[in-house]
Amino acid sequence: LKEYNLENLNEATKHIHFPDEFKDFNIARNRLVFEELLSVQLALLELKNNYITEEKGIQFDKNVKMSDVINELPFKLTKAQLKVLEEIDNDMESTKPMSRLLQGDVGSGKTIVSIIAAYKAAKCGYQSAIMAPTAILASQHIEEFKKVLEPYGIKCELLLGGTRKKLREEILQKLKNGEIDVLVGTHSLLVEDVEFKNLGFVVTDEQHRFGVRQRENIIAKGKNPDVLVMTATPIPRTLALILYGDLDISIIDELPPNRKKIDTIAVKENMTDRIIQFIKKNVDEGRQAYIVCPFVDENEEMMDVKSVEKLAENYKNEVFKDYNVEILHGKMKPKDKEQVMQDFKENKISILISTTVIEVGVDVPNANIMVIENADRFGLSQLHQLRGRVGRGKYKSSCILITDNVNEESVKRLKILGKTNDGFKISEEDLKLRGPGDFFGSRQHGLPALKIADMSQDMDILRKAQEAAQLIRNADPKLERTENMYLRELVDKLFDKTMSDN
Repeated sequence: LKEYNLENLNEATKHIHFPDEFKDFNIARNRLVFEELLSVQLALLELKNNYITEEKGIQFDKNVKMSDVINELPFKLTKAQLKVLEEIDNDMESTKPMSRLLQGDVGSGKTIVSIIAAYKAAKCGYQSAIMAPTAILASQHIEEFKKVLEPYGIKCELLLGGTRKKLREEILQKLKNGEIDVLVGTHSLLVEDVEFKNLGFVVTDEQHRFGVRQRENIIAKGKNPDVLVMTATPIPRTLALILYGDLDISIIDELPPNRKKIDTIAVKENMTDRIIQFIKKNVDEGRQAYIVCPFVDENEEMMDVKSVEKLAENYKNEVFKDYNVEILHGKMKPKDKEQVMQDFKENKISILISTTVIEVGVDVPNANIMVIENADRFGLSQLHQLRGRVGRGKYKSSCILITDNVNEESVKRLKILGKTNDGFKISEEDLKLRGPGDFFGSRQHGLPALKIADMSQDMDILRKAQEAAQLIRNADPKLERTENMYLRELVDKLFDKTMSDN
């Protein structure tokens, strides 16, 4: 209280409800926000310390150079990628187990970073596990890993839930014997009978789709392996410090030079005919298009909102009846979803009408149009993720946002997208406009909902709380001292709540 000039709890509780003047309210709020953020930070440090156990991590060989692969690549890495690889290399060569979050915008080249790190692990005699959120994404990864690593004699395999029994048994046997260096898969890697001989490096892709529990399960298959968590959701650095306080953070904030700028425009519903003609012209030239809707089926209460099924019916039978049109949504069986995405990737489908399930994505360089219906119903960061599905090939790409919502905030938000392709800038704006609660639905992160702190205005308090948490933990790592009993209670309460929410 003395160090940070804070009011005591009784005074603060009284003044937040019945302040004599506005200044009293601010002083009281300051104290309560500090307490809330301090307890979150202490909890995150506990998670981090639980992972950094007494045991040492693997110290990878300094003589195995990442540059051996980097110099042979058919393209040049960006400065940002090289900087991140240097951070990862330092982690791998230290005795502390790596626990790092790699943030990079859609298409910034995170996968190649994980491939180069897996090279180092393999050449030092360790296996790598690469976990992707969907089978189709895992299949995409294995192609890239094989292309880069197999010339170096590094054996890569793919294991999915649907892998045939005989092949699965063969893969598991080879894995156990150490004949497989890199295993790529989905949550199928978490199954008990998946045994590694010598797991040293773990990559989980799109962390917020897995969760801490699953990350811990895969880590348990090795002895303190190094862990790299990758996400394509650009999170403002300040918020990332709260969400991933148990991880070190690396950022790829630069796109490879071959990425094309995507033209983004917001239009009203009355432009639909022109958009249809635009799609037809591009598809006739051999391109492909995505059309995204907020809902799967018609929602009674929202007659003004387009649904995938209703739109598909009209487009398949009328508007685009001479084209290959398919639908994709979360209620479909996983196998059917994968088939549709595979067909789209192979250009057997020209126009894909979908919900946001395409957000975590497959690379389809031939697709160059993204149309988003009722765009005002999506968050800015989500719109940016969707937009990142196009602009991956050599063709001029467009993202068309359709909305009839003219309220000031909607217009303002959509304008931001038109102005910038920088996911981090967009996420900062999104955070200001919507606050952290809605930013990605904190529930799926196991992050406690903040009662009073507001990340768009309390960053200075957060920094102080982080500093204080570090000092307290350094002096009393398990919060066992008498003076820290109250803090111990706050942290335990947080953990109880987070576990029950998950």
